[in-house]
Amino acid sequence: MAKTAQDIMNLIKEEDIKMVDFKIVDINGQYRHVTIPASQFNEDTLVDGIGFDASNYGYAVVEKSDMVFIPDLETAQIDPFCEIKTLSVTGNAMIIDYPDNRPLDQYPRNIVLAAEQYMKDSGIADEMLILPEFEFYLVDDVRWKVESKNVSMSVDCSQAHWNADKEGKGVIVPFQKNYHIAKPFDKTYECRSEMVLEMEKAGIPIKYHHPEVSASGQFEIEPMLGQMSKMADATMMIKYIIRNTALKYGLSATLMPKPVFGEAGSGMHVHMILMKDGEPVFSDDNGYSHLSETAHWFIGGLLKHIGSLCAITNPSTNSFKRLVPGFEAPVTVGYATSNRSAVIRIPAYAKTPNLRRFEIRNPDATCNPYLCYAAILMAGLDGVKNKIDPSANGWGPFDVNLYNLPEEEKAKLQGLPTRLEDALDCLEADHDYLTAGGVFPEHLIKNFIALKRKECLELSKIPHPAEFDKYYNL
Repeated sequence: MAKTAQDIMNLIKEEDIKMVDFKIVDINGQYRHVTIPASQFNEDTLVDGIGFDASNYGYAVVEKSDMVFIPDLETAQIDPFCEIKTLSVTGNAMIIDYPDNRPLDQYPRNIVLAAEQYMKDSGIADEMLILPEFEFYLVDDVRWKVESKNVSMSVDCSQAHWNADKEGKGVIVPFQKNYHIAKPFDKTYECRSEMVLEMEKAGIPIKYHHPEVSASGQFEIEPMLGQMSKMADATMMIKYIIRNTALKYGLSATLMPKPVFGEAGSGMHVHMILMKDGEPVFSDDNGYSHLSETAHWFIGGLLKHIGSLCAITNPSTNSFKRLVPGFEAPVTVGYATSNRSAVIRIPAYAKTPNLRRFEIRNPDATCNPYLCYAAILMAGLDGVKNKIDPSANGWGPFDVNLYNLPEEEKAKLQGLPTRLEDALDCLEADHDYLTAGGVFPEHLIKNFIALKRKECLELSKIPHPAEFDKYYNL
């Protein structure tokens, strides 16, 4: 929207903007924000930045914890969810270091930019395009409680099959029959259309939106391919728009991987393409599924490091309740064309050279998108540098439904971690590909693992309602 401080000041005047909101990202990938009166925004704001305490954002700061946030004016946009007219800007965190500030190496946005630079320096490619798919639930009511006498949760959706005797109009979606279902069953169409319109106003082109499989209110919004670092910013904004628009319609939105027991989980599949000098790196008419040798090596890197990647791409205990057989979620370390049971899927519909690509299917939206996309790129580049052949390593291609293999054949396959604790073990043992070129600082990885282990320990101590069903009367 703007490139200079003067552009912003002109915009503030033209649009009668009252506040400027600086959105900062914590280690978990959640927005925090600091707001100043628009009258206080000037050229010095770009130099002096906005001060904040980085230790409160989850970062293990080696230096003094006081940081400054420097806005990136290209991200400036009017926030549609503020009643007082507000300009929203994201940017980068810097260490206060006179005479010049320097980037906080743990800040997620700085890491994704460093990963892009590492890719360019490698000579393998000069641009990575990605397309994340956003699956989410829209529910009418959600409640939970965690206390000594009551550990419970409940979720309700008016169109869900369990409301067939209550809803009163017969507008009920049968179990797991929501995929692409039309009105009157698609009750949240207008809500999602408004989400898409707000995303496009924010400069995020959208391909489509549609109902997903779960009859309990699951949907998907898919953007167009975009440059990795810009798509990381867009991911934060897409999640922000989904949640805030849902509330306008009296709904609650969640991108949690498995919010409803027995229903399909929500993933964030990530499609990827490498470009060099404007030409696709992954395309080859003579390769398997029309993919180049470099593409196969990139896949090899992803599959080699998939265990440790899961700690970053699936960083919640709930993530691993989705990664189970039976719900089109990937559970097998492997690759194939048009096969949703493998971690890497090559879409058969991407036929032109500029669109030939593959997707990694295990990520979900509880991840920090900056860390997630940067880690995916670093794992793939490691595969290219070391010429890791996925076929030679026994990772496919698997052009069969892996869920339906005989048990003796399934036993030969390598699976994803089944718990966050296991994924963290993998990350602890395998992260040199992330620290290559100084992209991921070692202290960030150690801190991330420690924070997530603490999370796992906290949750492991809480009695689960299902345990009462299993053990109360033993």
